[in-house]
Amino acid sequence: MDQPVSFNSPPESSGCGADAMTGNVLPLLNEVRHALERLLESKQTTTIDLRGIPMAPGEEDHILAQLGQGEVRAVISAMGPSEILETRYPGVWLVTHYNVEEEIVGRFIEITEMPEIVNSQQDDMRDALTQLNTLFTDEVQKYQA
Repeated sequence: MDQPVSFNSPPESSGCGADAMTGNVLPLLNEVRHALERLLESKQTTTIDLRGIPMAPGEEDHILAQLGQGEVRAVISAMGPSEILETRYPGVWLVTHYNVEEEIVGRFIEITEMPEIVNSQQDDMRDALTQLNTLFTDEVQKYQA
């Protein structure tokens, strides 16, 4: 079961530097830590909508830098590209959706074994099996001819 996460922004600060931040960086990283623990203990997945969390300029980049990049990267092309990156922490993924103009329309941290968008859909696999059966039948006929 997927658990959505949201954060509330503290009162705005008029200062600069760390005082100008929303204060959501540490709670977000803490939530990622706890979500990974839940995944390991009970297989509970968590999705954090980064666009739904108030952040000051530079905070999202700071979070992404802290998560880093792991070994897996996938790009899916469907109604605009989607990029799926494993962070340096296995089980913690960054999923970014773009529109056809390549503007970010959604960015999520998913704590899961594999992001749902990467999994094959049952209907697609059924269609694939039908196509493979046809291919196999055609190939058998070629060899028998």
